[in-house]
Amino acid sequence: MKEKILIVDDQFGIRILLNEVFNKEGYQTFQAANGIQALDIVKKHAPDLVLLDMKIPGMDGIEILKRMKVIDPDIRVIIMTAYGELDMIQEAKNLGAITHFAKPFDIDDIRAAVRKNMPQKPTIGKN
Repeated sequence: MKEKILIVDDQFGIRILLNEVFNKEGYQTFQAANGIQALDIVKKHAPDLVLLDMKIPGMDGIEILKRMKVIDPDIRVIIMTAYGELDMIQEAKNLGAITHFAKPFDIDDIRAAVRKNMPQKPTIGKN
């Protein structure tokens, strides 16, 4: 079964870029432009990892992260921000975010971080 990645960003171009990159890497991807869509996808599809933008109109990344952790306390989240707001980054890490990337980011760095932080699925032998 493919590992699932949720891409949460209000910028269409970034969602499309990340979607293409991770589809080519063999992941099943989901996209959300806002917090409501993101939380709905987390409930329905239980992604293995989330790429979460911090600055989203309506519900910001911190609030989305808090609500995701209520749904799934073990969900893995990598945050992205175009703003070097250190207090927001620190708060996100305190809430359980794995790491962060500043925009514009190097796509190879994000690719490597996703590979490194993707939870390992146990292989179950058939009896």
